[in-house]
Amino acid sequence: MIAVILALLIVPLAAAIACAVLPVKLAPVITPISGVACFGLVLALIPAAGHRDLSYLSYLRVDALSEIFLLATGFLYGAVAVYSVGYIKHHDEDRDQQHRDRYARRFYAGLNLFGWAMLAAPIMSSLALLWIAVEITTIVSALLVAIENTDGAAEAAWKYVLIASAGLGLALLATVFAYFAGSQILGEHYNLAISPLIGVSKNLPHTPVRLAFMLAVLGYGTKVGFFPVHTWLPDAHSEAPTPVSALLSGALLATSFYAILRYYQVASGTLGSGFPRDTLLAFGVASLLLAALYVFGQRDIKRLLAYSSVEHMGILAIGVSFGAPVALAGVLLHVLAHAAAKGNAFMGAGVFTVKFGTKQISALRGGLDVLPWSGPLFLIAVFALSAMPPSGIFRSEFQIVYGGLGSGNYAAAAVLVAGVTVVFFGLTASATRMLFTPAPVQRAPARGELRRGEPSAWMVVPMVAGVAVLLILGLHPPGELTGLIARAVTQLGATR
Repeated sequence: MIAVILALLIVPLAAAIACAVLPVKLAPVITPISGVACFGLVLALIPAAGHRDLSYLSYLRVDALSEIFLLATGFLYGAVAVYSVGYIKHHDEDRDQQHRDRYARRFYAGLNLFGWAMLAAPIMSSLALLWIAVEITTIVSALLVAIENTDGAAEAAWKYVLIASAGLGLALLATVFAYFAGSQILGEHYNLAISPLIGVSKNLPHTPVRLAFMLAVLGYGTKVGFFPVHTWLPDAHSEAPTPVSALLSGALLATSFYAILRYYQVASGTLGSGFPRDTLLAFGVASLLLAALYVFGQRDIKRLLAYSSVEHMGILAIGVSFGAPVALAGVLLHVLAHAAAKGNAFMGAGVFTVKFGTKQISALRGGLDVLPWSGPLFLIAVFALSAMPPSGIFRSEFQIVYGGLGSGNYAAAAVLVAGVTVVFFGLTASATRMLFTPAPVQRAPARGELRRGEPSAWMVVPMVAGVAVLLILGLHPPGELTGLIARAVTQLGATR
């Protein structure tokens, strides 16, 4: 298993270097191979991670909790890597070949490097290394947001860098307080390793742990997209290339939430469950209510999906705040289902953008007629994000609400159901206009007729895989995955 962990760190990094230095025509071959291989490597870790912790050289560590987030990132990295082959073929079709090759080289190298950083974060054994990995994701993703080289992209990337850097500054301060707390028990040579810190959490001083948790929620919450530090998210998701938007929403936000969960484990052990759960509940409800307000009236399809991401991050925080084992299991299942559903939604939006030449919802019409595969697949993704059965998100949200009611959090559970229902109406209203309103005869005189058919099979196959994952998670999750989630729940709940 150690070889598998090392391969997870080597393969995407090697792919990024290869795409940067080898002939650009090889990048569309290297990238899908790297993405699919990484997903296979993550799958190979499930049996071992479901029964024991895996560590190597005191720097790398995979347990059940980190494996859940590796699965989300690994699947989405593989799907997006395949999708990107078709996406790049239709990017800047009117530009000269030299410009397109230069863009493709930067895009593929950046995409693989982004995948590597997000896979590395849950593997890091210490809070310090985790912070470094999340910081690398910020740098790489900011460059990818700006890669379109437009005024809007530059503004979105700059806004992202400013807000995320401020957040990660707070997260670094949280790391310092965590070190101070740990050093009081483990000695000055304590290296911020996660496992020993959790092990002695009951004996840690309360004040630095409380400060560390609050700073971590605010700091990493900036990358998660919690209200009120979410303002970078709609702009970045809207301006980034569609494959990058899918990774940002389905994987990066979850990776940052993973960092918060590590601090949650420590804080619950030291302070009891009340304070950390109340904190997450406040951020979760605020984020959910914001998303419910802003999904209406959005004009850009990718901004609409960005606010949906804020909603689902709020759902994760609310689920953890309930504390019940069934709710925690729902949260971890939700991480996986959201990655598949949001990846599909963004990839579907990318197909619409390529086909119609615009991101404006008002100009996207007749999707079911014009896009025989992507139209229905996008509709399924929207229904899944709205928690329609039998998707994995329906199952996960049902578990979260059930856990909330079972733990006596009736008001929060009611707010959760109401918020999800409001967002459902907002998402489906826009999707209905895009898919069922008759399509125009022409895009524009300069672009010719809007003909029925998919831009590329490369852009359809990953969406089919995403629907399959959603159905599997909703109808009958594999036994090994269920066991993995159960062990991760024990890790999260093994605190007073």
